[in-house]
Amino acid sequence: MVEAGDIITLTAGAWRLEARLTGSSYGQVWRAVSVLDGTPAAVKLVNRDQMDLALPPQRAVWRASFDAEIAFLRALQPWDQRHIVRLLDSGEHDGQPALALELLDGDLAGHLKSLRSRGAGPGIDQALAWTAQVNAALAKVHQYGWRYLDLKPANLLVDARTRALKLADFGTNRQLADRAAHSYAGTAAWQAPEQFFPDDAGRYRTDARSDYFALGALLYTLVTGVSLRYCAACADAFRTHGTAGALRARPPAILAPDEVALFLGHACARDPDGLLVLLRALLAPRLDARPRHALEISRLIARAAQGLDSAPAALRSAA
Repeated sequence: MVEAGDIITLTAGAWRLEARLTGSSYGQVWRAVSVLDGTPAAVKLVNRDQMDLALPPQRAVWRASFDAEIAFLRALQPWDQRHIVRLLDSGEHDGQPALALELLDGDLAGHLKSLRSRGAGPGIDQALAWTAQVNAALAKVHQYGWRYLDLKPANLLVDARTRALKLADFGTNRQLADRAAHSYAGTAAWQAPEQFFPDDAGRYRTDARSDYFALGALLYTLVTGVSLRYCAACADAFRTHGTAGALRARPPAILAPDEVALFLGHACARDPDGLLVLLRALLAPRLDARPRHALEISRLIARAAQGLDSAPAALRSAA
């Protein structure tokens, strides 16, 4: 068990743990500083207590998640890290994989909660800008041969100085080249239908376009401040019944007319057609009806931005 003050030695240097930031069933994230030069970092470690309690198959899954994250981040070139959290160091601690990441200013979930507690949502121009940034991050994930499968506000880190987003937590990454149906992965409240509802063998068939559905769900939440009822229903079914919830769930339509009206009402766009085309494209129920790639989404964002008086020129000309 680690505690504040412990020193974690990885490949490039040593990191002194200061305070625990967050944790999950198998991981812990600590605020840390470099022993060498004081560089701040977020050090991600295996939750050893939980690892020791888990059965061997679960241990293998957790280990594979860490290994996948490290492999992806190590492969990135410096110029591909603009909207992806930067890997500072990696290696092993106590026989388990560990990594040190750049330390940012919290996640988007917390940032949005803080904004809305003050009655200050992000606004449609900021929502589109963030959607464009996340699209760019997903483009890099896909370019390097992975699908992400867990896009949600808690996995987007905020740089408070620039208000930019960076994608983090790549443990659910699955290789695009592997087209076989796979086991459950991700978070029910943000999943495309093919990621929540299994085939007859209880497996899931996803690809890069599954990430685009989550991007649409994120855009809707950024603009309206609420979740799609479809996503909320899936989350409730999973919370109650686990993966078996998909067999019991009867979720509503993905984008109901009143949800469209709420979205457009919050957007307050001069010409809302582009916004609605973007949202409908991302939230298409069928995987093959969604945009084929990030460039197509970038063009849809640019078209949507042309209907806004407040959007930056760079966003309006993104195509």
